[in-house]
Amino acid sequence: MSSVFRSAKRKLSALVGKRSLDDEIPAVAASSLKGRAQSPPHKPPNMASRLLTPATPHSDLPDAVGVGVKGASERQQPETPSETWSGTGQFGTLPVSPSISHALADMGYEEPTPIQERVIPLIRLGQDLVGQAQTGTGKTTAFGLPIIEIVDKRSRHPQALVLTPNRELALQVSEEISRIGMYGDFKSIAIYGGQPLQPQIKALRQGVQVIVATPGRLMDHMRRRTLSLTSIRIVVVDEADKMLDIGFIADIEHILRQIPRSRQTLLFSATIPHPIRRLARRYLKNPQWVRIGGEAEPVDQVAQIYYEVAAQDRRVALREVLDEGVTKGLIFRRTKFGVDRLVSDLNSDGHDARGIHSGMSQAQRERIMANFKSERLRLLVATNLASRGLDIPAVSHVINYDMPDNLEEYVHRIGRTARMGRQGTAITFVSDMQDFDLLDKLQEHLGNDLKLAHLNLLYN
Repeated sequence: MSSVFRSAKRKLSALVGKRSLDDEIPAVAASSLKGRAQSPPHKPPNMASRLLTPATPHSDLPDAVGVGVKGASERQQPETPSETWSGTGQFGTLPVSPSISHALADMGYEEPTPIQERVIPLIRLGQDLVGQAQTGTGKTTAFGLPIIEIVDKRSRHPQALVLTPNRELALQVSEEISRIGMYGDFKSIAIYGGQPLQPQIKALRQGVQVIVATPGRLMDHMRRRTLSLTSIRIVVVDEADKMLDIGFIADIEHILRQIPRSRQTLLFSATIPHPIRRLARRYLKNPQWVRIGGEAEPVDQVAQIYYEVAAQDRRVALREVLDEGVTKGLIFRRTKFGVDRLVSDLNSDGHDARGIHSGMSQAQRERIMANFKSERLRLLVATNLASRGLDIPAVSHVINYDMPDNLEEYVHRIGRTARMGRQGTAITFVSDMQDFDLLDKLQEHLGNDLKLAHLNLLYN
């Protein structure tokens, strides 16, 4: 055996003596090899060492669940920002991919709103961010558009998480993000209470890139180990002040602690009280603060009108208002009983109206909202549940049949009209002494934007 090796060695030496290495390979490669030969020995690259090391599972979720997450080294890396949004499409001054540009055009979005123009470039740069803007200013698209650009659509694992205070907003945000990504291979799911867990588990098994969830139901899945948050790269806390109002802040903190610290975190809120500032300081990394408008400022496109009318005359006043060009109206009442009573009165007067409040089942509410969005229903009567949670992009009029309790509630109610730059009208009935107390505060804050008008049927 040793004689065979010696013979081979002699032949190889003769071959090398006759030919130079440079004769066998291109000059560039030869230069590279010579440079490497002069370098000190080095360890094998990471990939080689990975091939020699047995893989360890990143999650111990049961296989039956189908939403276990591979380790970061095993996941395909997302496209770079330049590959993702430097296409030929435009959204105002913002470059977007052709598929997103097509989707935005289909949705009727031609120019970005101020909040979108400010925060989209920051999110693209990977910045943590606190965005303060009122309802109806386009916050969902502001974070939804870059989320679609950032996530790896080849992966079946969730990479973006949006937390919302209620099921209505979860559905709205999921639908909006899905519409922006409609021309790509992209999946989003809304996870909320009031529905069976199994359909949600099935959808997670099939693979999604974005989860939009209420904190309570998300924590249900976490306890059941039916989803993992270890692959989440970007988190959005939407309507953070509303989360504070209904006691979700502790849940949000628990959820954020389960997500890798390398994540990008975005927080959006109409107001920034002290507990929200503390949340931002604790869980965001050097965030950029973006504020559009002042505290509780209505959008400019809302024409604000109030009528001084006795409580017992409001039904007659509403008839006159509805006869004056209300193509799609959202009417607010303070209580569930008030909603049901007014719906009955409107139906008796020949108007097609339905009510929505927390006393209804989720199936009932979804059916009514589907009819309202599809133009099959003209009038929707709602409690304050709707002032933040419902996706109603084309309401011509908001009518405060009952006066709101404070300035912030007023702004959120009337934010249901004049959305995304459209024109809209907000009408308020001022009926008793407590209403006039709030009216004084509204006039002090809004000035000449809130105008007194008169009704023909009652006082002429």
